[in-house]
Amino acid sequence: GNKYLCKRTASVYAADQGVHTAENRSDAGDQCVMYHSAGSYTGYFYCLFTDNKEEKINVIVFRNVLNSWSMLLEQPIIKNREKYIQRKEKMMNKLIELKNLTKNFDDQQVLRGINLDIYEKEFLTLLGPSGCGKTTTLRIIAGFEEPSDGEVLFNGIEISKLPPYKREVNTVFQKYALFPHLNVAENIGFGLNLKKVDKTVIAQKVERMLKMVGLEGFGKRDVTLLSGGQQQRVAIARALVNEPKVLLLDEPLGALDAKIRKQMQVELKKIQQEVGITFIYVTHDQEEALSMSDTVVVMNNGEIQQIGSPTDIYNEPENRFVAGFIGESNIIEGTMIRDYLVAFDGFEFECVDKGFEDNEEIEVVLRPEDLDIVDPGQAKIRGIVRNITFKGVHYEILIETELRTYMVHTTDYAEVGREVGLKFGPEDIHVMCKMGSY
Repeated sequence: GNKYLCKRTASVYAADQGVHTAENRSDAGDQCVMYHSAGSYTGYFYCLFTDNKEEKINVIVFRNVLNSWSMLLEQPIIKNREKYIQRKEKMMNKLIELKNLTKNFDDQQVLRGINLDIYEKEFLTLLGPSGCGKTTTLRIIAGFEEPSDGEVLFNGIEISKLPPYKREVNTVFQKYALFPHLNVAENIGFGLNLKKVDKTVIAQKVERMLKMVGLEGFGKRDVTLLSGGQQQRVAIARALVNEPKVLLLDEPLGALDAKIRKQMQVELKKIQQEVGITFIYVTHDQEEALSMSDTVVVMNNGEIQQIGSPTDIYNEPENRFVAGFIGESNIIEGTMIRDYLVAFDGFEFECVDKGFEDNEEIEVVLRPEDLDIVDPGQAKIRGIVRNITFKGVHYEILIETELRTYMVHTTDYAEVGREVGLKFGPEDIHVMCKMGSY
């Protein structure tokens, strides 16, 4: 039928069209595996696929494992089905793999065991403070640096020793490195000329790139007379005209003013969707990362702190660093009493988190925009308004309680010195492991 049950130990093999075989293997662990013959999912177990048709894949066991196999077969519970199907489809197109990547400069280690998969047509952003290792990671992918240890795979082939010009990647830097003695069209077609491509073909490709980046009719212009935003578009067009599989962007908007930078964020995402290739973007600007990316990789001190969608990174930070670096946060130490019940600041609150140990020490994140100011009698936590700052679209209000000062973002005005209550719902409380406890 459509379901097959492998008892005790099992190893599952996958191909493009689904699961082909299942074998008892001593190295597969003491697991039971149930899957559809199409290789997509089951009610209690999920299979994650790779693009290698003979590669053994991992089996992720769903949390709600029932004691009785008959109950399992009769009462399947399928959660997040679309998410798992999309993830399977995405994993079919893995493009770049970084495996246990380290990098030392003299006696300083700047990368500490980076493991990262990057997929076709993905807009992935490496985000972190200065010195976190994001640019070094990008330069290793580009071939400008060699890793001290680890592997860089491109379509399954190790390329750590491959020179930059032989890699199917192009790079756009913060300093665009345009040639001042060449006009716009000559700058864009420079790489094609080096490859001795036919001049008619070059002209056609350059014209197509000019149209794509919104510079149609600028081909004869002097690049030194262009604005910063226009020069950046020329640099992007010069990189894309070579039709790379991956475009690397090292803080390309850093030199632009705030208004042009926001415009170019929209343009970059539009260009990426139009050309349909992978963009790997480096920035320390959280807003840039959240607004443009499919996937955000947060880095600090040479290590990956969290990988996820912009929504996941913002709403479900995994540790104090991510919560503090991505937007404003109120971070409070507390105790996870049990599933769905947390205690902090002397009170117990219902929450939506589970999976922690009973009475485990944790940290709670409350985003300033999730807090409502109410009358003191309507809330457990009360305090005094100590400062209010107008931010244009909202007020930033600091409220001092007996134990700490809370930051609140709201459109409601509250007078300094007034006693207020702070109200929030279970979905506004985000529980994470205490730093150093995982």
